[in-house]
Amino acid sequence: MLETLARSERKLLIVDPCSECEEILPTLGRAGWSIELSKLSNAREHRCDVGLIRLQASHLDHPEPIKQLIQASGTEWVAAVDHDLMRSAGGSELIGQWFFDFHTLPFDSERLRVALGRALGMARIRRHGSMHAPAEEPDLMIGQSPDIRALRGLLAKLAPTTSPVLIQGESGTGKELVARTLHRLSKRSKGPFVAINCGAVALSLIQSELFGHEKGAFTGAHQRKIGRIEAADGGTLFLDEIGDLPLEMQTNLLRFMQEMTIERVGGHVPIKVNVRVLAATHIDLEKAVAEGRFREDLYYRLNVLQVQTTPLRRRPQDIAKLAEHFSSIYASEVGRRPRRFSEAAITAMLGYPWPGNVRELANRVRRGQVLAEGRVIEAADLGLGSLLEDDSQAMTLYDCLFQAERKAIDAALIRCSRHMTKAAKTLGVSRPTFYRLLHKHHILEDDPSSA
Repeated sequence: MLETLARSERKLLIVDPCSECEEILPTLGRAGWSIELSKLSNAREHRCDVGLIRLQASHLDHPEPIKQLIQASGTEWVAAVDHDLMRSAGGSELIGQWFFDFHTLPFDSERLRVALGRALGMARIRRHGSMHAPAEEPDLMIGQSPDIRALRGLLAKLAPTTSPVLIQGESGTGKELVARTLHRLSKRSKGPFVAINCGAVALSLIQSELFGHEKGAFTGAHQRKIGRIEAADGGTLFLDEIGDLPLEMQTNLLRFMQEMTIERVGGHVPIKVNVRVLAATHIDLEKAVAEGRFREDLYYRLNVLQVQTTPLRRRPQDIAKLAEHFSSIYASEVGRRPRRFSEAAITAMLGYPWPGNVRELANRVRRGQVLAEGRVIEAADLGLGSLLEDDSQAMTLYDCLFQAERKAIDAALIRCSRHMTKAAKTLGVSRPTFYRLLHKHHILEDDPSSA
């Protein structure tokens, strides 16, 4: 593969070239580069393996075209700058955030060839990796931990049905993402997906929000309003935080689910609707039923099929992948290239318990993308620097992974009542691999009966 890459054509695009750039062209041509020259205004029309920009002071006044060019090109860029520009705050910041490397004028032909070669190698490695990387689900159900793989398999089974699904899990674990995935994979995918947070609507408005109202139904009802249930006709209705729905509204919702008809507030004509109901909650509904806070008949009507989301602390294998994904999203939001994470930052993320789950991870990565000053995001940028302040307690990346692996094995053994074959299947590994893991963590020696 590397030999093939070395023999392939190397296209270099030089943007806003200067006289020094033109003087170096013959040398680069003899080195095997196929060169095109372009102004910044039409540089996006050219395809290249590596880009070289003669960065000038005028570019710093309006850096957006350069950022857009680099982002759209999908390759690496080298900046050619003079010493004064390199010493300026704006110049060093732009180069540090957006360029693979820089070269100060006048050109040193050998040093420039090395810089361009390194940029080409990195661009091709990344391009090759992206071509062979497994495609993520469009809904970004990201991760390869046993729990997330099992969840993807479960959703594929539940999606084609029309039965209600109750999604339970801690806040921030992606319950709405699960609902959207079920809708996307269902036969109703071309229909509407309508969501309502039952705990975020005022008590006086919840009935109107769900069922709609007729003109003049109450003070301020100046025109007919279609409710969320009716708006979801032919599609999916997602009732988030269903446990916060007032008891009197639970009765109305139960009647709708039994008859699949509604009446708008102030109306008297039954309206037939065809929706699939998905509900989510972070509270224990069985406990709420026992305490009289949730109707038992509605609970059993909703709880036909069940999905349990996994807290992030139980899927440490997915943390780095999720962090990279959020870094890519928020980089475009703040007008920067996605930053990678330092080893210390990854160690801190693996050692953090994530009480806010994936939502908290996304927020911390967003913060890190904004605050990071170098090429990588550090633990302090994520607000996790305190985890590494005490060197005696700080763990290496290997230690964190070793600890997470042990926790996953222990959990699998508990869930499967120490049945080795089932535990191995739960973890997604073969039985021989599972036994090697048991020996690695001295679990067989700790409990001879488990053999």
